[in-house]
Amino acid sequence: MCGRYTLAVSAEELLAEFGIEAPQFEPRYNVAPQHDVPVIGRNAQGKARFALLRWGLVPGWARSPRDVKGTINARAETLLERPSFREPFLHRRCLVVADGFYEWSRVGAVRQPWRFHLRSGRPFAFAGLWDSWSAEDGEKLFSCAIVTTRANPVVAPVHDRMPVILDRAARDQWLDPATETATLERLLTPLDGASLVGHAVSTLVNSVANDSPDCIEPVPVPGTIAGGPVDD
Repeated sequence: MCGRYTLAVSAEELLAEFGIEAPQFEPRYNVAPQHDVPVIGRNAQGKARFALLRWGLVPGWARSPRDVKGTINARAETLLERPSFREPFLHRRCLVVADGFYEWSRVGAVRQPWRFHLRSGRPFAFAGLWDSWSAEDGEKLFSCAIVTTRANPVVAPVHDRMPVILDRAARDQWLDPATETATLERLLTPLDGASLVGHAVSTLVNSVANDSPDCIEPVPVPGTIAGGPVDD
């Protein structure tokens, strides 16, 4: 699963990567569920644009957002089987923008966080789903989930799942409403391990209250994890 991630790049870097004017925002080193997060979707005119959505998808049919649990991630293998995700997968797809993500391993008695990011250091896009929920007074909540898949060889020593990271060509296909379901499913595979690196980071990340550059600094880890070292 993906329960935390980072977006510590500038709006200018996002513009360079995605070709879309990005909103101004503070760098985030410990993005957590229920935070409002930048995503890219298509408006009614078919143009890609940024928006802020709540992380933790609330289906439009839900009685209340409080009744919905376990929707920060959507497993690629069961998107068509889950009522919460089926319609968003078929009709409401987005890109969740990030520059790294965290997973955890056990090192002795410690729950040890690891940060994974592109070797290039560029921002990237998770495959995302979105939905809107309306309160009785008409107020709308727009929310999203991150699609996950099996881990690649870089992440696998730490966790058996990872977010789906889409390359530039796949992003366009993911957002295109005309893309066939079979094609969409083929996009939901692990990123090539050669593109990704990872390193242990401070246990500061374990608390959502901590959100500073110290969260992403590499730290030494005593002992080893199953599968050996993650970074090269």
